[in-house]
Amino acid sequence: MQTAEEDRKTDLVEQITLCRRRVGLTALDRGQTAGGYALYARQTGGGAVDLIDIEGRKVHQWNMSVRPGRDAVILPNGNLGYNGSHAVSADLYPAWDLWHGGDFREVTPDGDIVWRHEDIYHHHDGAWLANGNILYTVAAPLPADKAARITGGDPSKDGADGVVQSDIVREVDRKGEVVWEWRIWDHIDPADLPIHPIFDRRHWPMINGVSETRDGLILMSLRTTSGVIAVNKATGSIVWHAGPEIVAQQHTPIEMEGGTVLCFDNGNIRPGSSNPYSRALEFDPTTMKVTWSYADPTPISFFSPFMGSAARLWNGNTFICESAFGRLFEVAPNGTLVWEYVIPDFAEYPSPLNQFITGATNSCFRAHRYKAEQIPWL
Repeated sequence: MQTAEEDRKTDLVEQITLCRRRVGLTALDRGQTAGGYALYARQTGGGAVDLIDIEGRKVHQWNMSVRPGRDAVILPNGNLGYNGSHAVSADLYPAWDLWHGGDFREVTPDGDIVWRHEDIYHHHDGAWLANGNILYTVAAPLPADKAARITGGDPSKDGADGVVQSDIVREVDRKGEVVWEWRIWDHIDPADLPIHPIFDRRHWPMINGVSETRDGLILMSLRTTSGVIAVNKATGSIVWHAGPEIVAQQHTPIEMEGGTVLCFDNGNIRPGSSNPYSRALEFDPTTMKVTWSYADPTPISFFSPFMGSAARLWNGNTFICESAFGRLFEVAPNGTLVWEYVIPDFAEYPSPLNQFITGATNSCFRAHRYKAEQIPWL
């Protein structure tokens, strides 16, 4: 039997594995980093949005009244664009509350709300457009005849009511009025995009990322089927589709200056790979060829099974968020790591979400890097 002294020593051992490793600023190459400030909203921070400098010091924090529905960004006017998790949401299926949002707010550096838009059917990503509008995805029931054509997935998780949620991409203006809307089932037959075998079939294909290109295409990330599509905003037609042969459970597709697309390729179910690993992936949608990618030198050391982001910085480096483990890092074009920060704040998801993701975590959906001149009030 353990003595009282041995029990005391055991109690002093940190039980969160990530906390026993290094957190905060863990790497900095001043000569190669792009510098600037990083912004992130912790999924279990209750509404805290943190801004840190290149030294890893917190220089500003917003404390929102609702937890993040996923993301937060700094807008061109210096205010915070916050995608909050609405206090009252739709009741669609058990895991819905993990990723629903629906409480968009524009907030000053002092925390004053100057604009708000609510949509309880919103989930995952939302893009704050240059014209002030918001582009985001909402869940909506798939028509019964379309739902009957769903293939793949795990039928044991089907709801008793047989309802399958699908996706509408919606753009609203500053008045909260819908100015553009696109329903995926009008353009893709569910039978042509099977859900991966282990996934819940109650949401097809779960658009988890949206963005707009310079030419007016809307990029959409299809989570449960692995794919990125580009939709012509004017006609509604699908211009191209990068499928599972290129991406695997990906997030956050963004157009680069030369027309390529950069995304966070989670890698959960990558064909031909028995050991999952994540990567930042850039591909040419005209040829469907990979033009650049980053994976860890030991690939399995970099892996986020959910969420994640990658963004190209002003000096050509790439800023990556390994979401599940709260790891933000920057790599040069040759793959050299030049900056790394591990979010040091851990907490559990609130009930009932903690039944889906258990234990204390430091995760965040996405992170962003800004130049000093983009934050003039700091």
